Amino acid sequence: MTPSRGDRAAPPAPEGQWEVRFADAASAKGWDSLCQQARKNTYRAWLAMRTDPRPTAESSRHHRLKGTLAHGTYRGQTCEQWQIEVTSGGRVWYLIDVARETCWVTYAGTAHPRATDR
Repeated sequence: MTPSRGDRAAPPAPEGQWEVRFADAASAKGWDSLCQQARKNTYRAWLAMRTDPRPTAESSRHHRLKGTLAHGTYRGQTCEQWQIEVTSGGRVWYLIDVARETCWVTYAGTAHPRATDR
């Protein structure tokens, strides 16, 4: 998604941190909704992806997805898929692209993702 007039400017990742990018327009739109609903928690989620996208001590709020959701594909590359619980229902899902040191946000929204309702 190409930035345009009025969009927020995201700083480049400093040495030792990860880029955080949207995989599609829907995740970018959902991110904006999360920001409006829970600004501080969304910022904390962004910081977690930026500085520790694959924490060694997983928690109930930040963990790798399981089963068929444990991996996702972006630009032909299979990556681990993780989740951060931003609010009681709001979630961020992202793929960890080790080669590019980038977290690709695949889902962001204020509602619990339906894909986990199995």
